[in-house]
Amino acid sequence: MDRLERLRKICLPIFLFLSTIFFCWPLSAQVPERKFELQANFPEFWNLLDRNAKLDLFAGGFGFTEGPVWDEAGFLYVSDETFNKIFRVYPGGRKNQVISLGDPDGNTYDRKHRLLDCASVLRAIIEVTPDGHYKILADRYEGKKFNSPNDVVIGPDGAIYFTDPTLDLVKGEKQEIPFQGVYRLDDKGIRLLTKDLSQPNGLAFSPDGRRFYVDDSEQKNIRVYDVAPDGSLSSGRIFGEEPGAPHEGVPDGIKVDQSGNIFVTGPKGIWVWDPQGHHLGTIVMPEQPANLAWGDKDYRTLYITATTSVYRLKTKARGFVPYLNK
Repeated sequence: MDRLERLRKICLPIFLFLSTIFFCWPLSAQVPERKFELQANFPEFWNLLDRNAKLDLFAGGFGFTEGPVWDEAGFLYVSDETFNKIFRVYPGGRKNQVISLGDPDGNTYDRKHRLLDCASVLRAIIEVTPDGHYKILADRYEGKKFNSPNDVVIGPDGAIYFTDPTLDLVKGEKQEIPFQGVYRLDDKGIRLLTKDLSQPNGLAFSPDGRRFYVDDSEQKNIRVYDVAPDGSLSSGRIFGEEPGAPHEGVPDGIKVDQSGNIFVTGPKGIWVWDPQGHHLGTIVMPEQPANLAWGDKDYRTLYITATTSVYRLKTKARGFVPYLNK
């Protein structure tokens, strides 16, 4: 057998195998390309967004973006869960590393202007100092380690509220708390608010502080609770559903505007809801978003962390920013 024939016998099966994979790959595994689009379900959608709004790329070149927080000095904090860092990101795309930290997730300022982070690997809520150090604020409930804190918000009472799913529980580590809870943290300690979600993720308060929204990435829905003056929750019920195909994304980050409209990342982009639970429309994104934040001087711009990029979208709405309301 000559050399050419031997090469043919080796290469032909490989070629046929690869061709079979390519042509028979299930359609569900092929993620279709998406483009920015505004899809209205109700006319009220256009009260919040201009029909000719343009989506701008603020910065790119990330691994997986999360936890945007706007600073009035004109930059954005962004977590990168792949590169395990929190960055300051400036207009034009310049990035400065703040801290190197295993799997940082959701962030917020508190009323003292401290940057708080959900540190998945540490299984803790931490304060990140401007010079790149951190301090653990809470990492246990009743002596047991949290699962993997995911997102955080400041409540109308100034306390810290956060979700603790198992979505980013470190491989090989044991789940010590036998449920996925939503918690409240203040100077007196930790209080469990609810454990009736399977994978709680994004969370937000209504501007009047009377309603509390938290979504469930596993159930693909948003729940709403009534809030008592002491921060306790009651009357939990389904506010809205965000179904979608496996590759299209799930409910994740939540933000609210001053009128009480809710912006929730979900399948294909950002779903916009009115306070009555009507799905007004969807902001379809070119990359799947995980979270979002209000920014710019007038807080009318959404900064959106979407996979490898951060985008900005000017809106007609004015954002509700909990830590600015004292």
